[in-house]
Amino acid sequence: MENREMESTVVINNLTIGYRKHWRKDGGSRSKVVAGNINASIQQGELTCLLGSNGVGKSTLLKTLSGFLEKLEGEIMIMGKELGSYSPKELSTTMGVVLTDKCDVRNMSARDIIGMGRSPYTSFWGTLTREDYKIVDEAISMIGIGHLRDRMVHTLSDGERQKVMIAKSLAQETPIIILDEPTAFLDFPSKVEIMQLLHKLTREAGKTIFLSTHDMELALQIADKIWIMDKKCGFAIGTPEDLAISGDLEAFFTRKGIAFDPHSGLFKVENKLHKTVCLQGKHGILHNMVKKALHRNGIGTTRLPDENISISIIAGGDGEVPFTVSCGEATYTPATIEELLRIIIS
Repeated sequence: MENREMESTVVINNLTIGYRKHWRKDGGSRSKVVAGNINASIQQGELTCLLGSNGVGKSTLLKTLSGFLEKLEGEIMIMGKELGSYSPKELSTTMGVVLTDKCDVRNMSARDIIGMGRSPYTSFWGTLTREDYKIVDEAISMIGIGHLRDRMVHTLSDGERQKVMIAKSLAQETPIIILDEPTAFLDFPSKVEIMQLLHKLTREAGKTIFLSTHDMELALQIADKIWIMDKKCGFAIGTPEDLAISGDLEAFFTRKGIAFDPHSGLFKVENKLHKTVCLQGKHGILHNMVKKALHRNGIGTTRLPDENISISIIAGGDGEVPFTVSCGEATYTPATIEELLRIIIS
């Protein structure tokens, strides 16, 4: 099998980010450091997700990498060239940025908004050529929003607007796209759709995509690389699987009531258990769902016989009730997990 060559489109060396405040008449300043000693790279053709708690500096980092905020120290190399040496026009043809803010405009169609991505290439008057419109329509097709092209932007749902903004960045024809919380304000199916779409763009269009997100579970399932940003521990960078094996995911994100499952590579809510019942029978979806429902209600399970409560999972079929519950000398046959819980909790 041929090994896929990965090119580092963004390289960060000894970067310190924060805010520089000018406060003296002689031009002196003082700085507020948010994070320092950042060394990392972002690869072409990969979706990289930045995770971290609120206030850790994710937005500051994205603004610095995008050129909106001046770095305090270090080096940011974009396509082999220091970020600070780019002119605004050069940067606008190298990096597209999609911010969290909602696109709150009226009387403009989705196609008009996407066409604004061509502004770095148009004349002084911003007039689009036939070639520009061709690129806009290709971006619309790639994102799969042809049915939205003539809709007014203010009539679109949050998820539809986000797709329009991603299409705008595609029309900008930049090798790098940076997004700040692109799944904020979206329902869960839309979050999944947007993340899968961004991953698809890295593969099919060869884009370098870097984004911040609070949707940790989605990032761990879809992203190629994860950056974990933490005030105490600094940065951990790697594939979701490597970070799981190294223990970095558990160290950074395990909090009270949250546990990392090394078998699935995901996190789960850890409920405090106040009693245990015996759960027997064939393992399968029914067994797993009963166990999940019990844990959600603070009830642990064991396969060892319990003198007070014992639940047996029956194979089911031909109208057979799937459970039997023994509570002391009494035996019950609940037909659903809801009925089973009523018996156990009562």
